[in-house]
Amino acid sequence: MIAAIKRAGSNTRGLLAYLYGPGRQDEHLDPHIVAGFAMLGMPDPGRDENATLTELARYLDEPVRLRNNEFGRKITDHVWHCPVRAAPEDRYLSDAEWAEIAQRIVQAAGIAPADDDLACRWIAVRHADDHIHILATTVREDGRRPKLHDSGLRIGDACREIEKDYGLRRLKKGDRTGTRRPTQAEMHKAERLGWEQTSPEWLQDRIRAAIPHVTGAEEFIAYLEADGIEVKARRGPSGDLLGYAVGRPGDLNENGEQIFHSGGRIAPDLPLPKIKARLESGRPEEHPTARRNRPRTPWHQATDALDTLHADLADDTRAQAHIAALGELLEATAQKAPDNLRSELQAASKAFARAQRSQIRAEDRAAQALRSAARDIVHTATGPDGSALAALLAALVWSAIVARRWHEAKNHAHQAEAARQAAQHLQTAVDRALAPTLAELTVRPPREQARGDLANDVRAAVPDHAERILADPAWPALATVLADAEARGHPPHQLLKEAATQRELTTARQPARVLITRIQHTGRNPAPNRRAEAARRRSTIGASTPTQPNGSPQLSVVAIPTEQQLRKHR
Repeated sequence: MIAAIKRAGSNTRGLLAYLYGPGRQDEHLDPHIVAGFAMLGMPDPGRDENATLTELARYLDEPVRLRNNEFGRKITDHVWHCPVRAAPEDRYLSDAEWAEIAQRIVQAAGIAPADDDLACRWIAVRHADDHIHILATTVREDGRRPKLHDSGLRIGDACREIEKDYGLRRLKKGDRTGTRRPTQAEMHKAERLGWEQTSPEWLQDRIRAAIPHVTGAEEFIAYLEADGIEVKARRGPSGDLLGYAVGRPGDLNENGEQIFHSGGRIAPDLPLPKIKARLESGRPEEHPTARRNRPRTPWHQATDALDTLHADLADDTRAQAHIAALGELLEATAQKAPDNLRSELQAASKAFARAQRSQIRAEDRAAQALRSAARDIVHTATGPDGSALAALLAALVWSAIVARRWHEAKNHAHQAEAARQAAQHLQTAVDRALAPTLAELTVRPPREQARGDLANDVRAAVPDHAERILADPAWPALATVLADAEARGHPPHQLLKEAATQRELTTARQPARVLITRIQHTGRNPAPNRRAEAARRRSTIGASTPTQPNGSPQLSVVAIPTEQQLRKHR
């Protein structure tokens, strides 16, 4: 059950006209009052043809008029409006049940506390099976204003209790970290202009897309302006940037003026002070080009940064910082990924935005490595190779699962659900990214005897998951990866142990695939096989060979041992 308090209004008669009217598409049927304040003595305009909306409005507004006449200062924000809607799958609720629900809502809000004879005047109008509208005038019978601070939270708690008591769909408790719901006016405007998103939703996506590209607040504002967004910066007398508001091109008011939205109104984590803290914490110690010139690519560096994520969740402030930075890395990856993966990664990033924020304060500097990785990815000029991208995406799946578990442990229900949705989109992207690699690996499996030896390595290295790994359809591809690594001088047993340590396999849907991505990542620089290295050195040393009569070294052919021969000596 959802109760959404609307912005305070000033026209009681106008709201009644909507509640008792036909609706925008004749969807209002049989409007009538199901509940009201104790002294409600007016006939119902929905049931009595002689009753008028004007008379009902005057009756509800009477305490407002008395106060205005007494104090001489007119109140213009006295109309309180709260639609209360059941879920589509909920059962039909009778008028009597809706009346009880309305009474509990106004009590929780502070409109009409229990046993308060001087409370505000209110009514609940029903014009559809699945919802009611509560209208109240927020001046009490004694002329005082009701205490409505945090009324939304109290109403939310009341709705959770109502769902339990009436056997309705149970929704998650709010924590004041969600984004503002689009207003009906915003939704109708977007539909009228042919926009797929309302302006605040569109602006939120653009702001989040900008964050990985910049290193400071001024750079952030400049980037938004370059992206075609209307920006209104608020500055102090010294010229320092204090805040910002943004507008969507073409989103004008009735006077033809640009409509602006502040960052904090768009999303709780997008006001300027919070963005500045994140940007400063991720500021690189050296120029991004220097890092890009390192042998390891940004994609590999990002995977390395994610490998330590689970270890950084013991402290809540560090955990919150890493999860917020994980969202920025997701956004960066979505921007630079190949076209066939971009839609799923964008959906994952959009879903994870809700998981990025909670009431826990973040120690932003703890997540510098993740933020630097995100910045390097968006600044890299080349895309990733298939194995590097698959390894990063697999690491992102595991990171989303770790984030979900942390949120669940903290009873952050909305954030845990958002992380779960993101993990699903990421898993789909992993499957797509890994498909070409699996196809290439599967067509060149090692010989039967080598596969048997590699299977024994699996049983020895990860005994608890060996049978699932060997039964996985991707096992032939994993065997090829292990054989390739062994040919480069790396022990399969060691690689398997390293990979299993970095990512637990209990929750892995396809453990062989997980191991493939991990081994292809860690197999770039693992501990070398000393026997194979020694054999290669012996094959190229000429100084130890006998000399010819003329004193020149006598070259001899030294056979390089095969991997099968090496196995016999291990």
